[in-house]
Amino acid sequence: MRLTTELLDPTPHLALLHAWVTHPRSVFWGMQDATVEQVHDEYARIAADPHHHALLGRADGEPAFLMERYDPARSPLAGLPELRPGDVGMHVLVAPTDRPVHGFTAAVLRRVMEECLADPSVRRVVVEPDVRNDKIAALNAAVGFVVCRTVDLADKTAALSFCTRADFSSSALGGAA
Repeated sequence: MRLTTELLDPTPHLALLHAWVTHPRSVFWGMQDATVEQVHDEYARIAADPHHHALLGRADGEPAFLMERYDPARSPLAGLPELRPGDVGMHVLVAPTDRPVHGFTAAVLRRVMEECLADPSVRRVVVEPDVRNDKIAALNAAVGFVVCRTVDLADKTAALSFCTRADFSSSALGGAA
């Protein structure tokens, strides 16, 4: 299976994006009650932000996941003492499906990490998942993330976590790449 990413243009993919981010399985994405217009406005805002990028992920050419890459120093994490130069923030949402494929989400996360680390100036990837999201916690650990501490954000209590290049390379998923 070939996994690729491209900059997201929200307009042609709006119906798909809305279905993904409002799906019951996407509860931790935080857009459960968003209207189509609100989803468009959010991704148009991201597209206009030079420090935040949304990417559409495809599996063998078919839309399959959403990835966001951002500068944590210009995000709700700004000002946290753990942030360092060379950090990049990341969010990932695998498209909800009624026919799960074993190992697909792990493959997506590995591809997303490779995308984040493709920039040689990136030293660590930062994530801040909701502490209640046990599934992503397990996947994050498998790809090399280490939880630093919990952080109270406006919309959640987050597990602030970091993954260095070495952590990724020596992880169960990164080492398999």
